[in-house]
Amino acid sequence: MQEWLEFIIPGAQILLIIFAAWLLNRLVRRLIVRAGRHYGLPPELLVPLRGVFRWILIAATVPLVLERLGVSATVLWTAFTGFATVGAVAFFAAWSVLSNLFCAVLIVIVGPFRLGDYIEVLDTAEKPGAKGRVVDINMLYTTLQDAHAPEGAPNLLQIPNSLIFQRVVRRWKGGLGADQDHASPDEEAGAIRLTTPHGPAPTHAGR
Repeated sequence: MQEWLEFIIPGAQILLIIFAAWLLNRLVRRLIVRAGRHYGLPPELLVPLRGVFRWILIAATVPLVLERLGVSATVLWTAFTGFATVGAVAFFAAWSVLSNLFCAVLIVIVGPFRLGDYIEVLDTAEKPGAKGRVVDINMLYTTLQDAHAPEGAPNLLQIPNSLIFQRVVRRWKGGLGADQDHASPDEEAGAIRLTTPHGPAPTHAGR
């Protein structure tokens, strides 16, 4: 009986740990879905969040299961520090990509602009920059329909999300006209005057 208990008790503990992890995973997934519906978060943001939490939960569950199987804490700690070192190196190597992912989350949450807005990304407030209508926001790039493209040859500008938070962004909320791909000089000047307290006033021909 004693020999059977040595197998039954660790097995029951392992099953309990796995069940608790599964239950916690389902609970958090439901919370993420409800939060996404409540705040109107896009699926492109919710899917990575669920994936990140799932891997965190797996990383926490595996050492507990191994410990029940008799693996020593020293071996677990050595393995953990080794994986942590490799993960840190990989994190810094992929920092440019991860920064774009993080900035995409900030764009969705903070909302400096939305789809359909007309924006200009500037190095400084005095120099012209990339300008166009926002047609897509994904986890790596914000895509603009280029306002400087020649007639009949439209093109798109893909701006890394991290660059959005390193530059001055001039925004015209809702665009500059539902049926216009290019803003007229008067419309641009008027929008600049509204968004910039000391911006130039609109100019009119004949004045």
